[in-house]
Amino acid sequence: MSSRKKTVAQIDSSYMNQYNAHVERQKRKKQRLVRRLVLFSVIVMLAIGSMTTYHFKQRALKEEKIKQYEQLELELATLKKEESNLKEEIELLNDDEYILEIARTNYFFSKKGEIIFNNPDKDPSY
Repeated sequence: MSSRKKTVAQIDSSYMNQYNAHVERQKRKKQRLVRRLVLFSVIVMLAIGSMTTYHFKQRALKEEKIKQYEQLELELATLKKEESNLKEEIELLNDDEYILEIARTNYFFSKKGEIIFNNPDKDPSY
């Protein structure tokens, strides 16, 4: 059929002119609708892509913050333990008996009538 020439002529009447104008308007409406839908879908895809990218960046940031939080929690626990040890040492240093014990062991102070023998753990350097 496409190889045949069209031999039918269109009637030139006002109705046919109106019909052709109507068909042309419908074609343009359809073209505009398709263009708007394509534009809308491109905008939606860009929005979804940007939100997905943002979501994954936030997940990575959250994981990093969680690791940092856990590390700081461990550091806090060690610092609290060190604080309790230091407080205990302060309490012991307020005790005269403990101070005398330290003086006797580290600085070789002795009680009356007591003889101190120094046994070095290391070999002599001579």
